[in-house]
Amino acid sequence: MRAFLIVGNQAVTEPFNLNSLSNAGRFDILCRCVAQTLFISHNIRKNSEIYLLLLGPPSPPKSVLIESSEVRSMSPDERSIAGLIVKALKLESNKCWKRSSPGVYISNRGLDDLLHHSGYKIVYMTEEGEDMRELMRREKLKDCLFILGDHLGIDKKHEELIKKHVWKSLSVSPLSLQADQCITIINYELDRDEHKKRIVMGE
Repeated sequence: MRAFLIVGNQAVTEPFNLNSLSNAGRFDILCRCVAQTLFISHNIRKNSEIYLLLLGPPSPPKSVLIESSEVRSMSPDERSIAGLIVKALKLESNKCWKRSSPGVYISNRGLDDLLHHSGYKIVYMTEEGEDMRELMRREKLKDCLFILGDHLGIDKKHEELIKKHVWKSLSVSPLSLQADQCITIINYELDRDEHKKRIVMGE
C-alpha cells in the first residue's frame, strides 16, 4: 500500500458549493490531489489511499479518507470528487471513521490521531528533505504515508507533530512544486521501482 495525507489549512468542514471549490478553502487543490493519488488511464489504482485533513471553518479538524480499492462512481474531475466529499461532510462525525459512500469515510480526527494510528512509515515531503531517488537506491519505500501541505504549506505546530512520528523527510525536486505534482512524481518513482523488481524476478 501507499498513502498520502494532504493538510488543507483552510479547507472548510461543512458542505460547500461545487461551483466554487477555490472559495471553499481551496478544495480544488485537495480534489486534484485525490485524482493524482487514485487514477491512472481508464482505471483506478488498487493499492492507494488518501487522507484529507480539513482545518477550515466551522468545526475543524475533520478528516476524509478515500480508499482506492473500494471507490465506486468517482470520476477524476474535481467536481465528481468534491461531490463525494460534500456527501461525507453532511454526516455527523466523531473520532471513528464513518462511511458515507463506497471507499469514502469521514471522522473528526486531527493530525496527531491520524499519524498515531496510521500503521504506515511516515514520510514528510519538503524541499529540504533528502532526494527521494537517492534514498530508493539504498532502501525500500514500502507502506509509507507521504505528507504534503496545500498552497499554504504546513505550519510550525503541525510540522512539530509530524516530526514526532516521521521516518524520513524527502524531496522530489529542489523547486517548490504543487502538492498534486509531487504526488504524480512519487507515484511515478514507486511505479518505476516496482516495475524494475518485477523484471528482476521474471514476472
